[in-house]
Amino acid sequence: MSDQTPDLRHVDTWLFDLDNTLYPVESGFMREIEGRMTAFVEKVTGLPRDEAYRLQKQYLAEHGLTLRGLMLNHGVDPAEFHALFHDMSLESLAHDPALIAAIARLPGRRLIFTNADDIHARRVLERLGLASLFDDVFHIGSFDYTPKPDPAPFRRMSAEHGVEPAAAAFFEDSERNLAPAADLGMTTVLVGPHAPASTAPFVHHRTDKLAPFLSGARLKQAA
Repeated sequence: MSDQTPDLRHVDTWLFDLDNTLYPVESGFMREIEGRMTAFVEKVTGLPRDEAYRLQKQYLAEHGLTLRGLMLNHGVDPAEFHALFHDMSLESLAHDPALIAAIARLPGRRLIFTNADDIHARRVLERLGLASLFDDVFHIGSFDYTPKPDPAPFRRMSAEHGVEPAAAAFFEDSERNLAPAADLGMTTVLVGPHAPASTAPFVHHRTDKLAPFLSGARLKQAA
């Protein structure tokens, strides 16, 4: 379920996370990404796969990104890490005409704000048929590999793109990544099957399906 007619008439900058936000969790695409990460942690640390998986999740919890923990504790080159995902099959990702139309009607600027790298982001956006609808991609390399939910990339993104937080909305599948956005004064939207159950005070809107939420939203003007 989601807000039926969310009032977003104050928004003129639209910020979207990428993975598991612009495509559904059910695609299984992130599972493949996580599997490749686990194999990489295995290789770097020499740990058995189950322990490598636990360490992967530990780094994610502690640093907001597995890569950050690998960089700090194992000297991993981020370019080597990101190359793991550049040849992934995109077959599980499909065009969603309803989502394409819903994003196309949004007035103002539309930006991607992701902990992924630029190559992965561009590949996924092209596959989804969304690349032409976004003005820029603010990716992990744009903020020196300090990931969300650290407040620093939010401040840097806002400064570099001249984002007025009170007129911005941020869409994310990760609840904790919305907290810094809310602290800055942005409108926050949690996306995904887990969203309706969220009770976090910094989450302003919740939706299990992104396209209907955007289609039903009250907007400042037609794009």
